[in-house]
Amino acid sequence: MKATQGTTYRMLGSRLNDLTVQLEELRKIGATGKKINKPSDDPASIRPILNTRKQLSNVDRYLETMGQALDKMQATDGHLEHVENIMQRVKEISLNAVNGALNHEDRSVLADEIVNLRKELLDAANGKVDGKYLFSGYEESTIPFVENPAYDPLLYDPTDHTTWPYQYQGDDNPTLLEITPGEKLQVNLTGNELFLGTSTWNATPPPNNAIDAGKYDLFTVLTQAEEAIRANDQVAMQTSIADLDGASDQNRRLRSQMGNRASRVETAMFHQEAVRIDLKQILSRYEDADAIEAFNNIVQQETAFQAALNVTGKVSQLSILDFI
Repeated sequence: MKATQGTTYRMLGSRLNDLTVQLEELRKIGATGKKINKPSDDPASIRPILNTRKQLSNVDRYLETMGQALDKMQATDGHLEHVENIMQRVKEISLNAVNGALNHEDRSVLADEIVNLRKELLDAANGKVDGKYLFSGYEESTIPFVENPAYDPLLYDPTDHTTWPYQYQGDDNPTLLEITPGEKLQVNLTGNELFLGTSTWNATPPPNNAIDAGKYDLFTVLTQAEEAIRANDQVAMQTSIADLDGASDQNRRLRSQMGNRASRVETAMFHQEAVRIDLKQILSRYEDADAIEAFNNIVQQETAFQAALNVTGKVSQLSILDFI
């Protein structure tokens, strides 16, 4: 079969085109560091790559939500520490009032301090993070506690929340966070349980909300301590001191529970970080190119391309006169 000069040019052009395409692919690998830049590069590896990327996306979602939850839990702990300090200070005031020989003015000063401490307690109960209330349950945009203008100490009934000094406007739904597939953890405290001592809440009676046995309404405890000091009621002051101890224990118990949950979230985050590293290694094994190998391939391909150019240049200089 006779090869004409035109056929030779076409063959050389086709070879140059192939070398150019291959060199472009190698340069792309060198620039991106990825040996797979499109599905046709390695069809068998596409499925495990996509699966691994999906798992990485899930891990990132877990880490993001757990990080946000941990921030709120740490903020909650700060508020609970403040509540504990308030309860401790009110107890000190009550002990001073019951043991000291105080006149009416002295008792008024102590009672006024409790009023201010109760306002601090209200501020802590209405604490916010990122514009959302910590203790409102699902009602994160609703301020959880407001003062009850209809409160009357003579009508107070622990089984009827409409007679309590402060009203709760949130709900009793705790926030559950999925920290691993199939495992959910409560990451907040609802205001009704923490500050009012009732595990359930129905804002509209009947049925009326009642303080659970062995639990305490912190606002009522402080309010009754103030009232007992103003009235110089020794029996009521002794009762309020015992209630303050119980309310403090309630706050510490729930704070301890929150601390245990925060520790579990931190452990889950460490685990997810380790899983993320493993998945990155798996993805790298499929996707990442060997830098030295990629560089050598580029050099070899460029050498082949230059050789092809030289051959093409010499062939293109041939004419029929060279054979006469």
